[in-house]
Amino acid sequence: MSDLFQDYSEAAARSGAYDEMFAPGHVARKSYGQVSGALRELSLADVTARADSMARTFLDRGVTFDYAGEERPFPLDIVPRVIPADEWDVLERGVAQRVRALEAFLNDVYGRMAVVADGVIPRQLVTTSAHFHRAVHGFEPSGGVRVHVSGIDVVRDAAGTFRVLEDNVRVPSGVSYVLENRRAMAKGLPEAFGQQHIRPVEEYPRRLLSALRKTAPAGVDDPTVVVLTPGVFNSAYFEHTLLAGLMGVELVEGRDLICRGNRVYMRTTAGEQRVDVIYKRIDDDFLDPLQFRSDSMLGCPGLVNAARAGGVTIANAVGNGVADDKLVYSYVPDLIRYYLHEEPIIANVDTFRLEEKEAREHVLDRLEELVVKPVDGSGGKGLVIGPDASKEELDALRKRVIADPRGWIAQPVLQLSTVPTLSGDKFGPRHVDLRPFAVNDGDDVWVLPGGLTRVALKEGSLIVNSSQGGGSKDTWVLANSPQMPAEVIPRQSVTLREQVSVWPVESNWRDRQTEQQQ
Repeated sequence: MSDLFQDYSEAAARSGAYDEMFAPGHVARKSYGQVSGALRELSLADVTARADSMARTFLDRGVTFDYAGEERPFPLDIVPRVIPADEWDVLERGVAQRVRALEAFLNDVYGRMAVVADGVIPRQLVTTSAHFHRAVHGFEPSGGVRVHVSGIDVVRDAAGTFRVLEDNVRVPSGVSYVLENRRAMAKGLPEAFGQQHIRPVEEYPRRLLSALRKTAPAGVDDPTVVVLTPGVFNSAYFEHTLLAGLMGVELVEGRDLICRGNRVYMRTTAGEQRVDVIYKRIDDDFLDPLQFRSDSMLGCPGLVNAARAGGVTIANAVGNGVADDKLVYSYVPDLIRYYLHEEPIIANVDTFRLEEKEAREHVLDRLEELVVKPVDGSGGKGLVIGPDASKEELDALRKRVIADPRGWIAQPVLQLSTVPTLSGDKFGPRHVDLRPFAVNDGDDVWVLPGGLTRVALKEGSLIVNSSQGGGSKDTWVLANSPQMPAEVIPRQSVTLREQVSVWPVESNWRDRQTEQQQ
């Protein structure tokens, strides 16, 4: 191994975390054999030049994110995260299982609330959630799907076991980085990329478009799909434009839409055109000023009424945020057993519900040892890592928890698994998580092979969110065999509209490997 890994084993031992690339004794795991061999042949100058080239490519393509008010190229590390086929099989089944359970839960709590009547969860848990919207209670969404797209965050604990950290079924973001990371890594580390059978990710736009079209209102043979964005100042605007372009659909803002007669229309230079499916990338509170925030200029008045009347499909459905509530998260294993009659494939992280007196007292006595999170937080905002917090921060947290115990959960500090990450003149272990993305068309839950691996760029940090200074890695899911074909949507089911600006997916596996090497 080159000098770039000097002192790596000592640093990994100090972290106490499971290392994805190296087994104890600094032996590269089998799945990382090609990556290890490629890196062994590179000098610091080689690695730095390739990293700089990937950053310039991201900047040129607009692959940026907002950090502290500044647009920066999204940091992509040159060492990928590699997941063996057998491990991915477990993750894939576990994510799909979780999505099905959350779909059933949302249909239930906005309908009969049988889960409450049967005593699985308390009614107050649902009705006090900040994202439970009574405005959409009692109606069935067009197409029968509420969770079209989901991002289920998973981590490895110190024993190497995958656990679910949280669920994202409102407006999960980050898939654009998955697609762009793959493009960049094909050039950044071609020696390893071309020598392994890595499952492709470019099928995602086609899968998403197919699911959106399939869940259009009844009676619409050729549905019109749009992506609704808050506008250019949104931190995820690049993703909105990329997905709209790859799906070959219009990117619209709220001012481009008009509701009339419980139908939604899009203003175009050729006149108004009916819209059947809206893939919304804005929060519910800003979607419809008639139902939610009256001062919102981002949405369109009447969208909720149009959805209730079956005139338009909104994806993801309004009100999904109740399933994102981190207190509801603690009940998801019970929801899986209740709705699916199965045992959870992927376990939760151990969680204390601070609205319960005994758990609250236990946590308040150990604040300096735990991670405390707001139940409606996102992007790492608001959470307090006890071992890293000052006495003043812990005292302030204690007061907030006592004042609003329903608003918080607590979890043990997990030493997230590590992957070698370039830092200065050598590689060091950095903590990572993983967000697999799933697409649900009502009949099948398809999980994108890989997902977004986020990495904490600061040594010892557990905060991987890009908004808090984190970066990413390309996630390589190894295929079971060189002949393993990519999953494809049959050609006969694809309309002309779906063929516009969408990456090709129908080629055999060896053709894909040739394309990847090129």
